[in-house]
Amino acid sequence: MENQKTPLYSYHVALGAKMAPFGGWLMPIQYEGILAEHAHTRNQVSVFDICHMGEFILEADAFSSGFDRVVTQNITGMPPGTCRYGHMLNDKAGIIDDLIVYRLKEKSWMIVVNAATIRSDEDNLKNNLTGEFTFNNVSNITGKLDLQGPRSLEAIRGIFGSKVEMLSYYTFGEFDFSSQRCIISRTGYTGELGYEIYVPSEHVASLWARLLEDSRVKPAGLGCRDTLRLEMGYPLYGHDINLEYSPVSAGLDKFVDYSKDFIGKQALLKEKESGPKERLIYFKSDSRRSARHGFGIYSQSKRVGTVTSGSFSPSLGVSIGMGYIRGNHKIGDQLLIKEDNIEIPVVIVEKPFYSGARPN
Repeated sequence: MENQKTPLYSYHVALGAKMAPFGGWLMPIQYEGILAEHAHTRNQVSVFDICHMGEFILEADAFSSGFDRVVTQNITGMPPGTCRYGHMLNDKAGIIDDLIVYRLKEKSWMIVVNAATIRSDEDNLKNNLTGEFTFNNVSNITGKLDLQGPRSLEAIRGIFGSKVEMLSYYTFGEFDFSSQRCIISRTGYTGELGYEIYVPSEHVASLWARLLEDSRVKPAGLGCRDTLRLEMGYPLYGHDINLEYSPVSAGLDKFVDYSKDFIGKQALLKEKESGPKERLIYFKSDSRRSARHGFGIYSQSKRVGTVTSGSFSPSLGVSIGMGYIRGNHKIGDQLLIKEDNIEIPVVIVEKPFYSGARPN
């Protein structure tokens, strides 16, 4: 199947971006280079084309429609104007997807999901919704730009006005751009101060151009988005979390509200009581050589796990990564990453790898 293109495809090509398939889309991986774009995001402000992600609008009472049971987080306690990160699970507590739920009004929700899982997420939601509800997949008519970096407020304020300063972490508001309604949330995937902007797809190109008129703003690709999120220890769906693992094994328990009923709860409680067979760890090496997805993790010559993400950390100057392992290993334990003739000594560390981000 041919990869899809976002409304900004020709703009990326014109800027000389290296394009590559990602989640069924042809996306910009880098422009001037991952290291330069990473550093600019940590020190200035970058704009990312995230139009490939999925958005659903659900009009429903969360309880009577069954929506509350689909998400692990407490969503009924969210005031309108707030958003929350959580998961959709199957009956075995495997993670169908991670998502962010926006409460637009008392009975109106926006659900933001990963690009590669849009169709399966839509099916899962519809299969579990009952009673009176209206569901619309608005992914194809919604453009999304992420503005990330310590100077992002300065850049976005010039376009949307001082009202944007009122947004606190994980809240959102409605704004106008070219007489069009858009949503801006104080969220992101880099650990830095940042905003996610949802605008009608036919206007996303003019917003992209307007943002890049600001000399502080540079375009950044998915390559540095991956190194930025990895430095913060944020899991990537399809790599660090998937149907094979639960929030317990992935260390994402804090995004589960055990006081309510949700799909997969009994399996998750059972796993929580017995302990996961494998758990996600974070490792660091003094080497600049990076572990890659699928590399083996060894302890005293015995394979104990598999790498799920790995990269050179531009901020720290060493290689970092994540992976699932079996056994009672702890922070500070030495392990070995191996693949063919590659061997990388690593040590288990706590997340985040990088503590210099300035989200507030």
